Amino acid sequence: ASGVAIAAKILDLYRRLGNEERRAYFRFLAEELRPDATTVNAAASAYATDPGDVALARQQRAVESPRQEYFRRLNLAPGATGEIVGLRRDLLRLPKGDAAALALDNDLAHLFASWFNRGFLVLRRIDWQTPAAILEKIIQYEAVHEIQGWDDLRRRLDPSDRRCFAFFHPSLVDEPLIFVEVALTADIPSSIQSVLNEKRKTDDSDAAPTTAVFYSISNCQEGLKGISFGNFLIKQVVEELIREVPQLKTFVTLSPVPTFARWLDRVLADEAGPATDADRIALQVLRDPGWLEDPEEDDGVRPVLMALAAHYFLLAKSADGRPVDPVARFHLGNGARLERINWQGDVSEKGLREAHGLMVNYRYDLKEIERNHEAFANDGEVIASRTVRGLLRAPAKTKGKPVSK
Repeated sequence: ASGVAIAAKILDLYRRLGNEERRAYFRFLAEELRPDATTVNAAASAYATDPGDVALARQQRAVESPRQEYFRRLNLAPGATGEIVGLRRDLLRLPKGDAAALALDNDLAHLFASWFNRGFLVLRRIDWQTPAAILEKIIQYEAVHEIQGWDDLRRRLDPSDRRCFAFFHPSLVDEPLIFVEVALTADIPSSIQSVLNEKRKTDDSDAAPTTAVFYSISNCQEGLKGISFGNFLIKQVVEELIREVPQLKTFVTLSPVPTFARWLDRVLADEAGPATDADRIALQVLRDPGWLEDPEEDDGVRPVLMALAAHYFLLAKSADGRPVDPVARFHLGNGARLERINWQGDVSEKGLREAHGLMVNYRYDLKEIERNHEAFANDGEVIASRTVRGLLRAPAKTKGKPVSK
């Protein structure tokens, strides 16, 4: 009982701290609540001398950070789980490279991986009858395509061909962890405009849909960054939709390309990159915000931009050897296939700024998900359709030999 009271008092005091006081608190936890070096060394030596189960258990106890037990005890207080998630949010906002932040974050990420295990999560459908407090949070947390008030939210939830699902945790009853918005359509859409601006359907008079389109996935809790829920969410939502609408055969996303424009800027500035001088001349028009309104400019830009986009998805890699696009890493890691790159898929200000209007479809073929996942996870292979691969340019040739750029 006293432990619960002390935990509640500590969390109450933490809420009152200013930014600098919180940083001092984080430094204290990092420096004072660390494993005892003497005990760790003794346990390691004992295990090296006699590597048995008893010595291993002793070593595991020695190396576990006391901070983890501290946070477990804090979690005894009523409502503490949400408070500790908020504490990690504050931690993640500190400048990168902060040693105290790194030490604490490792402990909290380890604990959250257990506390927010898939077995504890509850999938709930969000509709127009969902309590207003949760609907307000859906508006607030939408991170992909901003919801313009209650009327816009109703267009996304109320029609018979729209769905929204969210994961909740028993300790955060009215706080969604992640949610996905779905459109049920007759085919695979190529633009977000066609999805968001479609007229509401309030009955089932139209032809039955055959395609489920996941057009927005939003993580809601900044303090749970890096704790993966999306892969479980998509797969469980697919199961729910199949039970409800058995005629659904195709499951795809309509996804943004949030880092393409930045990557393209670097490529155009790099003489040794995949862009040619002709590409640089053709893409100068992108500096004009109104370039989309000129059909002639459209015809000149499209083949160049699509070819470089194919290079971006299929060949460009980050330092760890994975695709540079974060959304691609997520869906390919879940076993999806890069199905299509869509020209003018998102012509909003954000879409043009981040991706020059491009969007992509990732396809979840239920028979291929496991195989695709293994190919990506084990070999780094980007599974893509022939249509996408056909956008790649043939390697340039010099004296009959291919030249890599």
